[in-house]
Amino acid sequence: MKEFYQQTITEIRANLNSHTSGLSEEEAERNRKKYGKNEITDGKKKKSWQIFLEQFKDFLVIILICAAAVSGFLGDFESTVVILAVITLNAVLGTVQTIKAEHSLQSLKKLSAPEAKVIRDGMIKKIPTAEIVAGDVVMVEAGDYIPADGRIIEHASLKIDESALSGESVPVEKNTQVLQGETPLSDRTNMVFSGSFVTYGRGSFIVTSVGMNTEVGKIAGLLKSASEKKTPLQLNLDKFGQKLSILILIFCSILFGISVIRGENIGNAFLFAIALAVAAIPEALSSIVTIVLSFGTQKMAKEHAVIRKLQAVEGLGSVSVICSDKTGTLTQNKMTVEDYYTNGKRINAKDIDLSDSCQRLLLSHSILCNTSTNEKGIEIGDPTETALINLGTKLGVSISEERSKYPKVCELPFDSDRKLMSSVHTINGNNVMIVKGAVDVMINRICQIKTKDGIQNITESHKENILAQNHTFSKEGLRVLALSFKNDFRNEDITEEDENNLIFLGLIAMMDPPRVESADAVEKCKKAGIKPIMITGDHKTTASAIAKRIGILENFDEACEGREIDNLSDEELKNFVEGISVYARVSPEHKIRIVKAWQNKGNIVAMTGDGVNDAPALKQADIGVAMGITGTEVSKDAASMVLTDDNFSTIVKAVENGRNVYRNIKHSIEFLLSGNFGAILAVLYASIAGLPLPFAPVHLLFINLLTDSMPAIALGLEPHSPDVMNDKPRPVDENILTKSFLGKIGLEGLIICIMTMTGFYMGYLEGGAALGSTMAFGTLCISRLIHGFNCKSKSGIKFLFNNKYLIFAFLTGMVLILSVLTMPVFSSVFKVISLDFTHILTICLLAILNLPIIQFFKYIIRKKMNRTGE
Repeated sequence: MKEFYQQTITEIRANLNSHTSGLSEEEAERNRKKYGKNEITDGKKKKSWQIFLEQFKDFLVIILICAAAVSGFLGDFESTVVILAVITLNAVLGTVQTIKAEHSLQSLKKLSAPEAKVIRDGMIKKIPTAEIVAGDVVMVEAGDYIPADGRIIEHASLKIDESALSGESVPVEKNTQVLQGETPLSDRTNMVFSGSFVTYGRGSFIVTSVGMNTEVGKIAGLLKSASEKKTPLQLNLDKFGQKLSILILIFCSILFGISVIRGENIGNAFLFAIALAVAAIPEALSSIVTIVLSFGTQKMAKEHAVIRKLQAVEGLGSVSVICSDKTGTLTQNKMTVEDYYTNGKRINAKDIDLSDSCQRLLLSHSILCNTSTNEKGIEIGDPTETALINLGTKLGVSISEERSKYPKVCELPFDSDRKLMSSVHTINGNNVMIVKGAVDVMINRICQIKTKDGIQNITESHKENILAQNHTFSKEGLRVLALSFKNDFRNEDITEEDENNLIFLGLIAMMDPPRVESADAVEKCKKAGIKPIMITGDHKTTASAIAKRIGILENFDEACEGREIDNLSDEELKNFVEGISVYARVSPEHKIRIVKAWQNKGNIVAMTGDGVNDAPALKQADIGVAMGITGTEVSKDAASMVLTDDNFSTIVKAVENGRNVYRNIKHSIEFLLSGNFGAILAVLYASIAGLPLPFAPVHLLFINLLTDSMPAIALGLEPHSPDVMNDKPRPVDENILTKSFLGKIGLEGLIICIMTMTGFYMGYLEGGAALGSTMAFGTLCISRLIHGFNCKSKSGIKFLFNNKYLIFAFLTGMVLILSVLTMPVFSSVFKVISLDFTHILTICLLAILNLPIIQFFKYIIRKKMNRTGE
């Protein structure tokens, strides 16, 4: 069966059982049952309790739940309560972030007008849009929203803004002509689409598709099928957590076996093994990452980037490809006059000279033959016409005074068949007809030309120059209008025959210009190793011109149209995308395929956009970025991040923030793992050497919950540095635990272990196992607090105290541990003996030694890396 745009009106009426008098109520009910309701259906959503329970699926969390259960069974209820408190807090944090439900489908519903005018039983009625059915005849005029997809049957200068669907900023002129062959959505000029709205004229159409079968409905379906991606950090943490947990469980099992062989009580040995597992597994890591990301969102919100999904903060740091919509994202979404052509010369808009008679007349006539207005910044009318009057205002001409001075006598409105608009004005006592329209139509209707020397008969040479200039403008992606006039117009009304024998005045070229900051943002993206790509529903020539101007496009062979990828398989497209920087005339399906192709090549893809047509690709992308001012609610709801200033350059700042957040999270992981490794080495050494265990289970829980968490969070809040933008995006498959990173953790853990066991030996030799354990506990606690300064982003004295959060964490931790070590009231609870001043001084000195020793080794490693050029 032929598509609706390929069918005649008679064929459509027959297929949908429609008539010129509209449907009867009975026929409407039959069509509703046959073709469905005019509603966007929702997908099934998860309940809050389901989201909460899903937080416990993590491998680390499952191990901890098992540990809590065993601890409770063996009578260690303190450990059970502590473990369950930690994992419950983590689950609550995760639920709060996830429960911000998606509202994309609800926003799509809002795009439909609440009521529409239809012909039912031969009468015009207003009915709710939900009651519209396929076959209904709907009547629309300027200002109306289109409630369903349909085929136009009548029109009078009908223009419809379809930018939310197609991405094109210029309203589409509609007609009733049958289209042949496959035609892109943007070129289906005999169709109307749900969610668009009428900017000019009036018309009527037969409803061909309703609800989920409309183009908006198809996008809703794509939103359901588009899958959200885990960020590299999430994937890394998942893999890391599983591997680390297995290693720790193996180690704890070995330690348990050693303890039993040495004759220790099985219950106590098991409790200690569990306590060690709890201490070694960084169960607070997920919470710490969530908190760090939350602080990242606050910082980014101050810089005009609102994060809707926490993981997007870190994911931005990995972005290697940005697929950007053109209209409203890279451009201003506002038609602007770029050039004049009059008196045989091209004049840039900023160089227009109103003392030149030809240029002044061209400006005046473009204001007069024009129905648009701009009152106090509120623009009404066709964007092309508002661009003309905005230029006048910019040049100091009062639009209202110009129109009052030269009043309109009559008008023949624009018609898409004639491609002309004419109006007659009284100018200096003479009625002058001004005509504006398409160059290819106007060129055949002119017989004279206005020059600085007066009016002359037009020659073939003149026409060739006009057409050549029009061709140049078109190649640059500019939209061109021709203006002509006729003096001494004496008829009361204008007829089409009057639009001949005209005097050519000039050409006006305009475009939706790039944002001022777009070129700089594109350059910064390239320097940061990010490939910017333009994906738009606009024409290839226009898109290429914009892309060339802002630096996305270098060679014009890097641009293609959506239909060129229709016949490519996914594998062929994967190879094809590498050489393309601009995609024009694309559909929502094309956008998703392009994003997927880059993802399949191992890239982290960000997609920016503002229209309904962008929503599925925004959701499919690793990071979806919507525009907050010009963006539709649908695009905002599908996105991970919303730019409140609609400034493309804000995304570059967001990438910088994302990279800093990832770097800081790595420092938190370094701090947690190196400290945990130091504790594990100390226990392992004591077990192998046949020494009493240096820590009680409660010591490990104290360290894990109090002295670890605060510095780890503080390191996640390290001051940001622009230096991160000198690096290339990290590979999607890069593991957090690289060889060098593991080596660093191992070295730092070993040094902490040596200092801890030194404290243990000093106490053990002086006062036995109890004093040794207390001094080991104190040394490890304070060592880890001081170790926070080793894990900072930048080394050196001047950077040592630039993080107020880390200083606060250190001081708070010191108060807590010194209180436990010196106040007898805590002795039984924490299984320590009170220490005197000498002992406190000893463990503090041992802990402080970690700082210069680790910094020395870091200096040696850094020097070696600089020498080898790594």
